[in-house]
Amino acid sequence: MSNFRKLLVWQKAMLLTTKIYTDTKKFPKEEVFGLTSQLRRSTISIPSNIAEGLGRDSNNELIRFLNIAVGSLFELQTQLEIAKNISYLSEEKFNNLYEDSREVERMLIAFLKKIKGSN
Repeated sequence: MSNFRKLLVWQKAMLLTTKIYTDTKKFPKEEVFGLTSQLRRSTISIPSNIAEGLGRDSNNELIRFLNIAVGSLFELQTQLEIAKNISYLSEEKFNNLYEDSREVERMLIAFLKKIKGSN
């Protein structure tokens, strides 16, 4: 796929990334190099790896980058739990972000299965 922007999972991952950036602006300033940075790096890795994988020449490479995106997504989910546990995110905000991340997770896993099935 030459135009990754048309892929719904990439679009959803971009939306999630935007939400994470917006919500982490409210985190304490002392977290800028800690949890804020970790959340932002893990979330930005998701659409970035989807795009990079789609830019590769083979399905094996695409699968590798999609697996990296899944790993980054699981990192993000863990970091969201931490942010909730230390009261940087309300229960409601956590639930919204976590459900968004679960939607991206389901889409990524389905996409991976489709690509693996075509190999």
